[in-house]
Amino acid sequence: MTATRRLAAILAADVVGYSRLIGADEGGTLQALKAIRAELIDPTIAAHNGRLVKTTGDGLLVEFGSVVDALRCATEVQAGMAQRNVAAPADKRIEFRIGINVGDIVVEEGDIFGDGVNVAARLEALAEPGGICVSARVQEDAAGKLELTFEDLGEKALKNIARPIRAYRIATGAVSAGAQETPAALTLPDKPSIAVLPFANMSGDPEQEYFADGMVEEITTAISRLPWLFVIARNSSFTYKGKAVDVKQVARDLGVRYVLEGSVRKASNRVRITGQLIDTTTGAHIWADRFDGTLDDIFELQDQVASSVVGAIEPRLRQSEIERAVRKPTESLDAHDLYLRALALRDTHTDDAVREALALLKRALAIDPQYAPAAALIGWTLIHQTSHGRTRLSDADRVEAVAFAKHALAVEKDDPDTLWMAAATLAIFAGEHAVAAAAIERALILNPNSAHAWMARGWVYCNNLGQSGPAIEACERAMRLSPLDRHRRNFTTGIARAHMVAGRYEEAVEWAELTLREEPDYRGALITKTIACAHLNRTEEAGAALSHLLKAQPGLTIARYRGIWERSLCPELLSISLDGLRKAGLPEE
Repeated sequence: MTATRRLAAILAADVVGYSRLIGADEGGTLQALKAIRAELIDPTIAAHNGRLVKTTGDGLLVEFGSVVDALRCATEVQAGMAQRNVAAPADKRIEFRIGINVGDIVVEEGDIFGDGVNVAARLEALAEPGGICVSARVQEDAAGKLELTFEDLGEKALKNIARPIRAYRIATGAVSAGAQETPAALTLPDKPSIAVLPFANMSGDPEQEYFADGMVEEITTAISRLPWLFVIARNSSFTYKGKAVDVKQVARDLGVRYVLEGSVRKASNRVRITGQLIDTTTGAHIWADRFDGTLDDIFELQDQVASSVVGAIEPRLRQSEIERAVRKPTESLDAHDLYLRALALRDTHTDDAVREALALLKRALAIDPQYAPAAALIGWTLIHQTSHGRTRLSDADRVEAVAFAKHALAVEKDDPDTLWMAAATLAIFAGEHAVAAAAIERALILNPNSAHAWMARGWVYCNNLGQSGPAIEACERAMRLSPLDRHRRNFTTGIARAHMVAGRYEEAVEWAELTLREEPDYRGALITKTIACAHLNRTEEAGAALSHLLKAQPGLTIARYRGIWERSLCPELLSISLDGLRKAGLPEE
């Protein structure tokens, strides 16, 4: 059949909170919608000379030859729904949003397409529950013909519409009770919650829908591996496919704090994927990025993007949750909130902050003795103190950290963060390298996108096992997964030390200097540069690096260094380190 064009008024309607209603009572909701169609909507469309183009389960698209007919139909439907909802409980009300536009449409095999249709759908998303939103063209064509009041909403940048559209809200008594009493939002889960919405296919090629949908499925699956996140299942998220969505309404419908949305654009053999993470409680964009690739291997590209997205948003989500916990009143903190506050304190790198962080973690364990992440973080916090603090760790500190790490592994075997933090503690403070390596491997099986688990793997392979190649590969993987990570120093210093264990001292200096340009006082990089420069007989540079190191860590001696590291460093790296420090001029005692 040949496609034809014509000017038409297009009405787009959508059920508010459809996913919530279906989730609460699927049979009852579908039966109620069937009755509404038969008793109200279909007769009203017919009475005003409309043509029902299609339904989408929770929405419908109608074509009219006249703006007046479209508006009369819309207002009568909303008035009828308001009346039906008077006696209905708030959580069982079925309400519609309606958008109306006038524009050129393409008609093919009974369906309609084109910019005019797209704008109507986007206007529908702007309407409030029980309300009607129209374009400026509709308002102009209806002026003086109907007793309706149009409230100017100004120009709106509508999703996937190139030009801004002036929108109007119809102010009538037809707006249902739900506009004043919106159904209650789902209660947010105890842990951070996220929905990955269907990515928009911007290619103009329907064949690429499968690629966009596969991309979202890969990302959803990857994010679901993070046990500290509550992730909405794909089937629920995909009820929004093809619709203009209000992320705050999505948050209410699905009961989530964060929404990830994006788009896919294909041109020839190239594809560009964009994504943005939104905190629905504030509307703030806390992460956005784009990824470019070729379609030579679609599935490999999907894997790469999913891995990159998860690696990028995980630290942003964590930081957002930390900021939320810090804002909470002290008396309302639970074990997880205390854990997040301790994370924030640990990153300030001062001895006082470390002491406060440890107190918070022990308080969390007093609330919940089985909260393994808090137990594992105790050791990782003390490891940080050895790299940044001035107070010496006692043997009792190390023994306590090891005990907490073992407890963490005993009660939690499926949390990647718990596994890698406990593993690092056992490797550094107890020299239990095999146990540490096994725990890290399990962490990576559970979440292959954990940048910090890859970082821990790199350090264990370098420091404890003396294997340079796997160590560099792991740290580079961590950097690819989280290129803007606030703990990037651990990635770059890990690579520096891996080059050092292989005797590649020039490369070790280069990577250590890369770290020091970002964090001039970081001990791990200062020690590495000192040792590598000494082995290269760059005496002046080694001396300068050692002088800087002793300001950051006063009282360091060969004996003290040996006492700290002889249980965790492999014999080759311990020997390289002690020889280098002696050559640089570090005193024995």
